[in-house]
Amino acid sequence: MSGGGEEEGTTLEFTPTWVVAAVCTVIVAISLAAERLLHYAGKYLKKKNQKPLYEALMKVKEELMLLGFISLLMTVFQGRIVKICVPEDMMKHLLPCSLSSKSSSSGEESAQTSPEASSHHRRLLAEGVGYCTAKHKVPLLSLEALHHLHIFIFVLAIVHVTFSVLTVVFGGAKIRQWKHWEDSIAKDNYDTQQVLKPRITNVQQHDFIKKRFLGLGRHSALLSWVHSFLKQFYGSVTKSDYVALRLGFIMTHCRGNPKFNFHKYMIRALEDDFKTVVGISWYLWVFVVIFLLLNINGWHTYFWIAFIPFILLLAVGTKLEHVIIQLAHEVAEKHVAIEGELVVQPSDDHFWFHRPHIVLFLIHFILFQNAFEIAFFFWIWVQYGFDSCIMGQVRYIVPRLIIGVFIQVLCSYSTLPLYALVTQMGTHFKKSIFDEHVQVGLIGWAQKVKKKKGLKAALGGSSAQGGLTQGGSSEGSYTLGIQMGGFGRKETTPPEAPPTNGS
Repeated sequence: MSGGGEEEGTTLEFTPTWVVAAVCTVIVAISLAAERLLHYAGKYLKKKNQKPLYEALMKVKEELMLLGFISLLMTVFQGRIVKICVPEDMMKHLLPCSLSSKSSSSGEESAQTSPEASSHHRRLLAEGVGYCTAKHKVPLLSLEALHHLHIFIFVLAIVHVTFSVLTVVFGGAKIRQWKHWEDSIAKDNYDTQQVLKPRITNVQQHDFIKKRFLGLGRHSALLSWVHSFLKQFYGSVTKSDYVALRLGFIMTHCRGNPKFNFHKYMIRALEDDFKTVVGISWYLWVFVVIFLLLNINGWHTYFWIAFIPFILLLAVGTKLEHVIIQLAHEVAEKHVAIEGELVVQPSDDHFWFHRPHIVLFLIHFILFQNAFEIAFFFWIWVQYGFDSCIMGQVRYIVPRLIIGVFIQVLCSYSTLPLYALVTQMGTHFKKSIFDEHVQVGLIGWAQKVKKKKGLKAALGGSSAQGGLTQGGSSEGSYTLGIQMGGFGRKETTPPEAPPTNGS
């Protein structure tokens, strides 16, 4: 073989052993370092009793394992993929770039590419093209295009996880600033004279009502929505909002524990939701596939699609603000003065389709789509250059980047804190209301009750089975009550229930 062909076609049989060993050492060292980093991060989180964050870390490891499996499949089957041949006419439709730009870009690339890279490029093409040319066809996907797609999937996953972590970290920092509100409320609750002092609250003079009911939008539903839209950009949550919503939650779900630490519960609930946000669900992969299908030359899909997370984020923020306004309206319209503190009434009726968790689904989609936009931009920039036909014109690029930054900032400092507070105003509370050891105890106890009930039903006769019906119904309802879907239902505690400590 000639020198050039010998360099190109060298296999492990004729590669120096020190080269093979050095490359393997570097790859294995990097992989082990990443694995150990995740391992020690997990140990640290478990040591600090941060199970929700630990589960989120496990979710990241699952995503990395999925990416590794995708990488393995693409590597194993790349030889077969490039040998899938199709008629040439099929490859002239639905192109991201026009065929004219292809010829000009290939000319520039050949002029700027080194001889070694050029020969390598020709070898890659020859693997599929030579096989398909003999059949008077063209490859379905070239090896180089498959390699670029491979890189894009990894970039997308890394950017999504990074952006999700940044959003939750900055949003969590904003929520932790509310801790001094919780501390001041707890201090007031410890003041015996203040607690025992009889109080009549003038509803119209209450700070929460004055800011949420007496202002813009009191007599107009349209203006009320406009107020909600504008409110998410400045002072989205005030102390009066926090105090009113906190008291409404406690009086509905924890009436027997007025010193309940609502802020701590809210942080635990947010950490629980984080493992959902950081993952890449199947419907998000469907979105990626649809975008890649519609990324057609002249459609500017990458530009228009940037408005989807932008509009959704504004809609979510507006809805969450409007829920607070609705809670204020309910109290103000029913009462002029009340004895004691002003208490709002949480209800699923204030949320879309009576399901507060839809908000989490939308935030998950918004963060992923925004990460997709940013990942796609940088991938095109690094892989094909800023002047690539896929990148498009500058007037389409700049708005995309501005929208991406705006979404990230608004979601971190406004929408996520709003979500953490307002979604507690549903009919049911979340399992995070219990400390970790209490959750484990309750679920373990419920499983024992369920097992004991099944044993009695199997061993007892028809009369005994009839006698168990009444007793079993309360046990069964309580078992259902402590599952995730029914944590908020008020249940009568059976005599066998383990004692629970206050949060």
